[in-house]
This record gives sequence, C-alpha cells and structure tokens, in this order.
Amino acid sequence: MKKLLATGAILAMTATAAFAAGDVVRLGTEGAYPPYNFLNDKGEVDGFERELGDELCKRAELTCTWVTNEWDSIIPNLVSGNYDAIIAGMSITEERDQVIDFSENYTQPDPSAYLALDGAEVDFAGGVIAAQAGTIQAAHVAAGGATLVEFATPDETVAAVRNGEADAVLADKAYLEPIAEENADVSLVGEDVLLGGGIGLGIRESDTELKDKFTAAIQSMKADGSLNALITKWLPGSATF
Repeated sequence: MKKLLATGAILAMTATAAFAAGDVVRLGTEGAYPPYNFLNDKGEVDGFERELGDELCKRAELTCTWVTNEWDSIIPNLVSGNYDAIIAGMSITEERDQVIDFSENYTQPDPSAYLALDGAEVDFAGGVIAAQAGTIQAAHVAAGGATLVEFATPDETVAAVRNGEADAVLADKAYLEPIAEENADVSLVGEDVLLGGGIGLGIRESDTELKDKFTAAIQSMKADGSLNALITKWLPGSATF
C-alpha cells in the first residue's frame, strides 16, 4: 500500500468530464510496486491492481487503458489530465484529499514493516532509515528521531540497506515480506507500523461521476466476495472485508 504525500499546492484547471458506458478511461499506475502493480515479462501492467482495475471497469461499463507514470509525479499528472484515475497502491489521506478525490477504499489499512540486513540490530528511533520519497512511510520516519534517507524507487531503498547507506527500510509489509523470504541476507525486523486508511482510486475532484461509478463497482465486489478473493490471491495475510 504505497502512500504518496501531496507536497505543495497543485494548481490546475480541469473540466468536469461525463463518463458514459463504453467511454475510455485511462488508469494511471506506477508499474513498479509488486504485488500491487508491476510490469510482467511482456511489459504489461500486472498484479493485484491490474486484475482489480479491469474488473471495476467491466462492472462500471467503462473501457479502460493503462498508463504507467513515475511515483513522484503521479498526482500532478492526474490533475493535469494525463490520465483519469490513479490505481497505484495509494492510501487515502487527508492531505491528498485536499488535492484530489478518492473512491471508496478497496483494501483495509495494511501494516508497514522494517527490513534490515539479517542479524542486524536497528535503532529505529535514532538510526538511519530509508523510505521511498513522497510516501507516508517517509513522513513517519521524518516525524521521529531517526535520520531519513529518501530514494525515488522502492528497489533503491532495499539497495541502500544492502550497501550500508541505511540501517533499515520502512515500506509496505506486502512489498518487503517476499523480499525477506527470497533473500537470506535481509529480514524483517522490529514491530509492524500501521499507517494510512486503506487504498482507493485517486480521481480529479471535478470527476464526481467517475468516482461514483468506481465506488459502486467496489461496493459490488465487496458484496459478492470477489474483492476478498483478489486480496487473498495477491495480498496473502492482508485483512479482508
């Protein structure tokens, strides 16, 4: 559950769009944060949010295309009209809600976790902690006593631990846990940290009709159990609805 913080004021003029059945809606994602979203061997967007987004568009009777965008500009490029919705592991926060709107959440709040070199002792309050720039994990570290080092991509945060630039990285547990399981040189350490209020689709504030369509689709998936099935498939261990 990546958690982008909106930094600074974003000024843009956007027209209210009406999305009817069959309209093409562009979904923006990062494509670099498995298992939520990533590019597969064919270079196509894959993962939990690809499967979820396709099903939401089907239920909302919208034709969707996928657009990848770097994380640090994903909100500004939504506001400027490069795509119509963000589906990229973005937690719903009050700060972001001042700039964009959100659908109903499609995940419960998930824990963040620390990853460090296997056997290392980490000073979480006073050590050096890595996080991806523009996330509320980064904000959490900055608000404490630890020294924050930020990186543009999640891969770079893990590399910083391996090369000694950071004592640990704080990120979504669903992202770090497979890394710890597949690599003997790193492991999860310390207690989980619960951040954010669940993930939703980010939508321009003017596009209320599109927000309502996606929220209704999410609610229908919650009601028939299909959303829980996707969560269990892609995010094992995460809370269901």
